[in-house]
Amino acid sequence: MDILLQGGRVINPATNYDCDTSVLIRDGKIADIGSDIEAPGAECIDCSGRIVAPGLIDMHVHFREPGQEAKEDFLSGSKAAAAGGYTTVATMPNTSPAVDNAALVRSLKKRAHDIGLCNIEVIGALTKGRQGKELAEVGDMTEAGAVAFSDDGNFVDSARVMLNALDYLRAFDKTIICHEEETSLVEEGAMNEGHRSAMLGIKGRPTVAEDIAVARDILLAEYADARVHIAHISSARSVELVREAKRRGIRVTAEATPHHLTMTDDVVDYTDSATKVNPPLRSKKDTEAVLQGLLDGTIDAIVTDHSPHAEEEKDREYIYAPSGFPGLETAVGVLMSELVQKGRLSIDTMISKMTKEPARILGLDAGDISIGKKADVVVIDPHLDWTVDASKFYTRGSHSPFVGRKLTGKSVLTIYNGRIVMRDGVVTV
Repeated sequence: MDILLQGGRVINPATNYDCDTSVLIRDGKIADIGSDIEAPGAECIDCSGRIVAPGLIDMHVHFREPGQEAKEDFLSGSKAAAAGGYTTVATMPNTSPAVDNAALVRSLKKRAHDIGLCNIEVIGALTKGRQGKELAEVGDMTEAGAVAFSDDGNFVDSARVMLNALDYLRAFDKTIICHEEETSLVEEGAMNEGHRSAMLGIKGRPTVAEDIAVARDILLAEYADARVHIAHISSARSVELVREAKRRGIRVTAEATPHHLTMTDDVVDYTDSATKVNPPLRSKKDTEAVLQGLLDGTIDAIVTDHSPHAEEEKDREYIYAPSGFPGLETAVGVLMSELVQKGRLSIDTMISKMTKEPARILGLDAGDISIGKKADVVVIDPHLDWTVDASKFYTRGSHSPFVGRKLTGKSVLTIYNGRIVMRDGVVTV
């Protein structure tokens, strides 16, 4: 059935389009955009006061297949994505086993296609077993459909291995997504190193560990004239390093998470592991620097680093609990409430960082609702008040620092490939 989205504020950063108008969806495509569309027989949806935008893209999620399905699988992760307004995600390879060969990439792509709730792109492991010692089958994985490569969760300690990877992947024009923490400086650390960690008696992870790693990989990318992407950037100095590198024409991009944009280590409570993430929540100075980097274009994309864990894993003492929490279903609300509603981030910039820019980095034909493009669309109600309730999550992870938080702004309709997959918070397929 045709779908007519009537009278919403249509924001399409890919074409710098921003207008109150209507959008017609037919046969899985954007068929027309305009104020006087006639579509007999179409399902008409009133979008007055709402935002109509390209389906959101998250280039950094953990859907845990293969081998860790108790935490999340492609079905539960896809439902969480649809509930959050995402139509494309890219899943990281730190699974059991690691996604380090073409056969695994192909099987995961088929699995994603069969589920059909959102587009799931596969990021391949950079090294075999994510051990940082020997390059994985990155060429074969590229041919199998891998969109980028990463040992996420692990820093590639060997500069030689990293340089070899940059040299090799330059020919494929694929980026390496780097988890940046110099290993020897973060061992056993569980939160940001600073006044708060000292007060709580928790061993810290210093920002300089991130800074050293970012500086090294920027220099290697410059030397190899290759692409490098800084994952979940969290340090003020690292933001400045990326800013300087871009000024010099180095092929570096970066991403930030809603939690590193809106939370500081002041919220860390050793009795609640929900705030344990990696890299850790930083100081206010760092958080402000990350936001400034987002605003001035130093940081290209907003990602969730969606990292659900099984209940029994996360419900442990802070220092022993794994890092990460689910973020797909809360990202829009957190960003709208903490940044957009407070005038610190424009809605069009937010949407650009969650659609156009990640599509550009990964080389995807997505993040664009121009006529003729695939109908991946999100409708956001910027005025909807709601409370985060873990019992209503579609993800299998429940430990989120935002549980119980009252937010304003939410995705209320998700259309994937021309089909409604979420309406008013309920996944419909």
